[in-house]
Amino acid sequence: MNAGDRVRVERAGVTNEGVLMPSSTPDHLVVKLDGGYNVGIDREDADVDVLESDAYDVEAAQSDSDESEIAFDDDLPTVSLISTGGTIASTVDYRTGAVTAQFDAEDVLRAVPDLAGRANYRGRVVTNILSENMTPAVWRELAEAVAEEIRAGADGVVVMHGTDTMQFSASALSYMLDTPVPIVFTGSQRSADRPSSDNVMNAVCAVEAAKADAAEVLVCMHASTSDDVCALHRGTRVRKNHTSRRDAFETVGAEPLGAVDYDAETVEFRREYAERDAVDLDVRTELNENVDLLKFTPGMDVDRYAEMLRSADLDGVVVEGTGLGHVHTDFIPVLEELVDEGVVVAMTSQCLEGRVCDRVYDTGRDLLDAGVVEAGDTLPGTAKVKLMWALANRDDPAEAMRRSVAGELQERSVPWT
Repeated sequence: MNAGDRVRVERAGVTNEGVLMPSSTPDHLVVKLDGGYNVGIDREDADVDVLESDAYDVEAAQSDSDESEIAFDDDLPTVSLISTGGTIASTVDYRTGAVTAQFDAEDVLRAVPDLAGRANYRGRVVTNILSENMTPAVWRELAEAVAEEIRAGADGVVVMHGTDTMQFSASALSYMLDTPVPIVFTGSQRSADRPSSDNVMNAVCAVEAAKADAAEVLVCMHASTSDDVCALHRGTRVRKNHTSRRDAFETVGAEPLGAVDYDAETVEFRREYAERDAVDLDVRTELNENVDLLKFTPGMDVDRYAEMLRSADLDGVVVEGTGLGHVHTDFIPVLEELVDEGVVVAMTSQCLEGRVCDRVYDTGRDLLDAGVVEAGDTLPGTAKVKLMWALANRDDPAEAMRRSVAGELQERSVPWT
């Protein structure tokens, strides 16, 4: 049997059928299944039947003959492509059968040839990590890299990012940067080796958004399960609401800021936005990382959590309370103690819609008396990032949590659907 053969492999009572791929070790077989996934199988005790020889031309797939070359066009805008990891620009490495994310501008054009001719591109790698490994240190590095690209003349920036923590990174850059050009985060829910991958459409729509007029930090992802429209979400109001659907991202509490029609290649904005070149570039990457997010749930051991909060020696705490912003009555003195020690304690809600209002019930009034700050309808994750930024950049961080800084806090919470 050879790479490219269609095989049936049986081992330990499990049968897999697909195309045999090259493997980096002699001890394992790599089989690409019909659904697009690769599976690694220990050769030992494996029973392999060749169903069709040379079913797939691996050598042709590895050929560099169809590489995209970047040609500069004076009539096109310049878009900087910045990678932090994730799968959007990844391709299949036929030496191992695995999906890789080695990245530069030419790699992206090879992975997404539909990008050619839309802009002049520059590519750079900030990091190459799984997004669950994102840290505030990388946020700072990313913000500086984006700023450098804007200073170098980029008309827009596309940040390619894993989807799991994209909303946190988008929030961080929303506070760290006043930007004269669009900064568009995008990613892929389905890897490039799957027929249902969303990487092409998301990348194309993100570039179109980066060429448009909304000079904000945006998240560009599928608006539905179909390949027709990408939604443009404000970076501080977006949330990943599904683990695997292509339309996993939603703007909470409002309609998306805009949309990109994939086929028509048009960008439409539905609400007010910061216009291109309305502000000069300003960079404020300082963060106070001594902030935590605490989710209140019934049955929490108040004493245990009180001891944890005391020992953590925090400068800020965001509480994700119930309903209008509540916690168990016994927990209020713990929060009051933190406030008395100079800790900024901000209240958000676990509810996906609506805002905190601690003036309705006795518990809420007691929280206000304890010095807890209402964060309105700011999303809990966004509130944590904002408090980290506010503690490092504002003289009165508690007051900053009550006011909108980067579109995170809406004036009113009203039904919009």
